[in-house]
Amino acid sequence: MRDIINKLNSSDALAAGVLFLATILALIFANTPILSDFYDSFVHFKFSIGVVRDGHIDENIHFWINDALMAIFFFMVGLELKKEILEGALSEFKKVLVPVFAAIGGVIFPALIFILINLGDSTAIKGWAIPMATDIAFAIGIFALLSKNLPSSLRIFLLTLAIVDDLFAILVIAIFYTHNINFMYLSFGLFIFLIMILMNKKNVDNKIYYIVLGIFLWFCILNSGIHATLAGVLIAFSIPLYSKKKQPIVSDMEHALKFPVNYIVLPLFAFVNAGVVLSQIEINQIFSTVPMGIFFGLFIGKQIGIFLFTFLSVKLGFGNLPDGANYKHIYIVAILCGIGFTMSLFISNLAYDEQALKLYSGTEKLAILCGSFLSGIVAFILGKRA
Repeated sequence: MRDIINKLNSSDALAAGVLFLATILALIFANTPILSDFYDSFVHFKFSIGVVRDGHIDENIHFWINDALMAIFFFMVGLELKKEILEGALSEFKKVLVPVFAAIGGVIFPALIFILINLGDSTAIKGWAIPMATDIAFAIGIFALLSKNLPSSLRIFLLTLAIVDDLFAILVIAIFYTHNINFMYLSFGLFIFLIMILMNKKNVDNKIYYIVLGIFLWFCILNSGIHATLAGVLIAFSIPLYSKKKQPIVSDMEHALKFPVNYIVLPLFAFVNAGVVLSQIEINQIFSTVPMGIFFGLFIGKQIGIFLFTFLSVKLGFGNLPDGANYKHIYIVAILCGIGFTMSLFISNLAYDEQALKLYSGTEKLAILCGSFLSGIVAFILGKRA
């Protein structure tokens, strides 16, 4: 069984394929009369989980996946960030400058395109961050299919770029999509986080302690008004890189989480969030400002931003292109980063309230899917010809 899981973990292309299959199934279930009722019932099925004595959370499956399971995804992202910052691709200042600048361009231009298209609409403009995200799993998965055509150094460039991109997404969620702060729960959460940091400093390396405290931290963040998934990042940052015996804790946990995140958490997220009911969408809605801002932000904004900022950073002497790579390869990566998919879907759920989502009738999700799939297809075609 372990050998099977290791093989699945080593296949980025297969993980992307499962994610794609979950999306197709969501669209089939949402748009097939005999299956749509089951799909709707599944997404909105409620159940309770006790967190503290005399307390429980009574929410639907959509909540448990978006707010609880996705916290595990952000926990894995946090572990990856910590490892790369302390001893990986992000630890060497000179090497990291070019992909960091590329990521900045890939954040600015998609957001700018969305804002320009939606200028003057106070509700629509809230979605400015939707096209700035990159789906690491999907982008790396398609890159794996192109590995024979592209230099291997380009994978590190793409991974670094996508990790920095995720860091920006985390900051945006924390700063711009946080409402009605409950300072009591926030204080409790910060207190728990400080205890976990102190445990790290005192060389406490028992993972169980961090997991138990992490659950309480998640509960406090959930009730504080800040999105609960950010608890995953805080938990990751508190965990020691190595044990007292110099065993790699962060790397081991990241490896252990790769299978459940890639083959359970993200496919479930795609399944419950990508179910756009196409019959509810009118043609004129497809060409309205929100979906157009998302689509062009992902497909055009990412290309321009990443390629331009990479070109400028190299010309200004901040660093060099990856070994064996040329600007055509960089352009393929820039297109590949237009796959916002799960991260863009996640941000869209935070950007708009239920009333706005009802008004847009799923066009924001359709634009994310179209922009992401077109980016993936074009990058794949160009990559095969590279």
